[in-house]
Amino acid sequence: MARSRKKLGEYLLRWGVIDEEQLSQALKVKEGSAKRIGDTLVDLGFASEDDVVKALASQFGLEYIDLDAQDGAQFNDPDLMPKDLMKKFLVLPLEKGNGRMKVLVHDPMDLDLLDTLRFRLGCEVDVALGARGKIKECIDRVLSETQSSIDDHVRQLTIDTGGDELGLSESPEEMTEENAPIVRLVNKVIIEAVQGRASDIHIEPMADRVRLRYRIDGVCHEQEDLPKRMQNSVVTRLKILSGMKIDERRVPQDGRMKIHYQGSPIDFRVSACPAYHGESVVLRILRPDSVRVGLQRIGFESDTLEKFNKAIRRPNGIFLVTGPTGSGKTTTLYSALDVLNRPDRKIITAEDPVEYNFTGINQCQIREDIGFTFTSVLRAMLRQAPNIILVGEIRDKEVAEIAIQAALTGHLVFSTLHTNDAPSAITRLIDMGVKPFLVASSIQAIVAQRLIRVLCDECKTPDDDPKPIFLKMIGIEASDLKDKTIYKAGGCPACDHTGFRGRQAIFEYMTMNSEIRELAFKRAPASQLRETAISSGMRGLAGDGRLKVLAGTTTPDEIARVAQVEGLVSMDEEEVD
Repeated sequence: MARSRKKLGEYLLRWGVIDEEQLSQALKVKEGSAKRIGDTLVDLGFASEDDVVKALASQFGLEYIDLDAQDGAQFNDPDLMPKDLMKKFLVLPLEKGNGRMKVLVHDPMDLDLLDTLRFRLGCEVDVALGARGKIKECIDRVLSETQSSIDDHVRQLTIDTGGDELGLSESPEEMTEENAPIVRLVNKVIIEAVQGRASDIHIEPMADRVRLRYRIDGVCHEQEDLPKRMQNSVVTRLKILSGMKIDERRVPQDGRMKIHYQGSPIDFRVSACPAYHGESVVLRILRPDSVRVGLQRIGFESDTLEKFNKAIRRPNGIFLVTGPTGSGKTTTLYSALDVLNRPDRKIITAEDPVEYNFTGINQCQIREDIGFTFTSVLRAMLRQAPNIILVGEIRDKEVAEIAIQAALTGHLVFSTLHTNDAPSAITRLIDMGVKPFLVASSIQAIVAQRLIRVLCDECKTPDDDPKPIFLKMIGIEASDLKDKTIYKAGGCPACDHTGFRGRQAIFEYMTMNSEIRELAFKRAPASQLRETAISSGMRGLAGDGRLKVLAGTTTPDEIARVAQVEGLVSMDEEEVD
């Protein structure tokens, strides 16, 4: 029979840190709150954080480490753990060997954290305990030293442009008095964006300034303006790094570059577009790990994930993902391909552009300028005897018909469309000129999706007075709130005081059944298709978001905004406030 674990208070009583009266008082204060007894004792001043952590270590049979007696330099090894992991989860790497890493944490009961660390670090994790405050101080010191020595980090970066590897910063011998400030400025912009979890860097010339913005969790955040006098030099520097023509300023150009930062490769897709006050440059940051997060972490609810897994394992048919630009369609499709990518299957993709490189998948880059179009690639693909085909986007009738023929001849085809919801994908294909019976017989499932911001776990707080209009919009009733808590955004250093950190998707999953196929064959309008799909069990974007709100993942107003709930746009500002 397993022995019961001693309670935290028993250790502190035995050590003489607290007495019975203090423990009793702390237990009364704790009642009705989500706080643990250890936090309550610290808040009341009855015990120090070190005392509580030592007791936790004894309770769970773990090693306790006092950071005051440790050399902080040992935690500043970029090869052990990425800085974003340290900062987000307040963990410190101790040592690594034999496929395991020992890390310092402050909460031995956070099993989700251990799963996340195993996934991100790619190894088994052993833990030791330390005081949360001291861990945070140590991390802040490490990150401060990292920021102050940004030039040292830049020297670790290399960039790949068309096969030639160049340093992001020149050596001191090559760095002249004229170009040194430009090199340092561009390096600083790139590194700050990567460290800040940005997905895009926007460099936008204005009349009297050059605006710099980072898109983080789907929202643009203004940074300090770049010097106007350096505008042309900064654009030229980025063109050189991404392989563009530096003397061409009249037409848009696209380029790519790859940096190797802290042991991880990061790709950039660069676009330069002429504007009134000069060329506007956007760098899309493509992190390979962002499309390998796994289907469970994307945001699928368990019932939708089960349907999704069944659909992508079918031997043939078309699987469509719809949504506007930036809604995460590529991530969903690549995550599905990552699951299906096995030695016994041949997978070919036609993409414009190829954003992420996958080992074991044949990826074809579309080049319209030389006639290497979606149509020609698709025809060539079918002669390669693939099992699975991914078409980056169905743009016209010809591509749609070839994709459908591929599905009807025994291939599983993945692709995307730009429509607002899942049922509209059927009417969109028919409007392109595809025969209704081909659409009805080839499509197996359609997913519409949007990306929502996820509340920061460090600072989210219960919302005691959620706005009724947003609750009504997404279908949350008073009965739903009896055993659930609605949370609101706070703000802390971990999320740069935005209240949100990271994103997930909300989904609308429509399975093609006999009734929907019949309606498609009869050219039924999207509204009728939607009614039938909902009656057949489809949950809309707002309905999927409702589950995220009740689970404490995001806020009601975030779902109402992203899901474009009817009535939000026309609603008066006073009504929202």
